[in-house]
Amino acid sequence: MSVCANASDVLAVIIGRAGSKGLPRKNALLVAGVPMIAHTIRAAREATSIGRMLVSTDGEEIAAIARSEGAEVCMRPIEFANDTATVDSAVRHAVEGSGSTASIIVMLYANVPVRPRGLLDRAVSMLRSTGAHSVQSYYRVGKTHPYWMSQLESNGRVSAFIENRIYRRQELPPLYMPDGGVIAVTRASLFNTREGEPHAFFGADRRGIENAEGAVIDVDSEVDLAVAEAILRQTEGAKV
Repeated sequence: MSVCANASDVLAVIIGRAGSKGLPRKNALLVAGVPMIAHTIRAAREATSIGRMLVSTDGEEIAAIARSEGAEVCMRPIEFANDTATVDSAVRHAVEGSGSTASIIVMLYANVPVRPRGLLDRAVSMLRSTGAHSVQSYYRVGKTHPYWMSQLESNGRVSAFIENRIYRRQELPPLYMPDGGVIAVTRASLFNTREGEPHAFFGADRRGIENAEGAVIDVDSEVDLAVAEAILRQTEGAKV
């Protein structure tokens, strides 16, 4: 089965909250001349496996950008947009409000302007082929590996977080961190919530796809923004 065979059964929900303490107006800021969220909207539009896309936001500025990019908009009430609201609850609200009956939901963060091409299709393809409940993208941890982390006490004394004798990066046991590039879940898993288990929506069968470190840029700071802009300017020849 081709990755786009059942695109009508796949809904992408882009999460773009207006508030951001670390980087004000984050999701509306220009990155290489394009609003932050527009990069994610365009990535979703390019994915052959996605049949419908909508943006969930509580901000009129973000909603206007989304509409100008041809995306549907679901305005999010305060209970799904405050600092304690979870991402999955906002996605469920958007799915229910859209009237979509899609069996696969692709969750995308608006503050990720840099993703490898084809990433969304890879996630949907793995979800379909494995019958898993969720697929998330990861990168392999290098210099920030827990084996090389230390604990620093108030008096300045340093101790290893995990005792080991590994000095070469190649000898570190492989560990992976979510990179924020994509989360694809089945509808049943998304709506299977359990009190006290914030990640229950990932389901029991969780799969991962690997990206190179730095292939996805999740913007939360001025430094992240500068890195994303530099990458886009280099890879796409964007004029800032």
